[in-house]
Amino acid sequence: MKTYNAPADVEHKWVVIDATDVVIGRLASYVAKRLRGKHRVDFTPHIDTGDHVVIINADKAKFTGKKLTDKIYYRHTGYPGGIKSTTPEKILNGKYPERAIQMAVKRMMPKESTLARTQFGKLRVYAGSEHPHSAQQPEVVDFKSMNRKNIKAA
Repeated sequence: MKTYNAPADVEHKWVVIDATDVVIGRLASYVAKRLRGKHRVDFTPHIDTGDHVVIINADKAKFTGKKLTDKIYYRHTGYPGGIKSTTPEKILNGKYPERAIQMAVKRMMPKESTLARTQFGKLRVYAGSEHPHSAQQPEVVDFKSMNRKNIKAA
């Protein structure tokens, strides 16, 4: 049996996902799979076969349970004693609410490789409902209706 390799000139689709009332972890898992290209039949680990993903209404995404207040994101400045922490609530209510989704997706992607950085670069997240990528004629994916657990019940 021969091993199949995807061709180097893969066609990358454009996808738009509305994140209104969607659970962030489930959305991040789906988006990471689309960015890597694992949804395709011709997936090859060393070739970029993923799609461009545009997420709108990122400020309206939800966390389940007590994650909004109890989950803590850590980062380090590089200086002694320079550990900083923040919560998803501060991020979603802050100046850049789209970073909550970006961090969730980035942590589900492969680590430290040029291919992973290229694949993550195809993610565009916007806090509002407008995006400048209508010229690419993106396909709209109704993520909410894929599973009843994708929506956070109020």
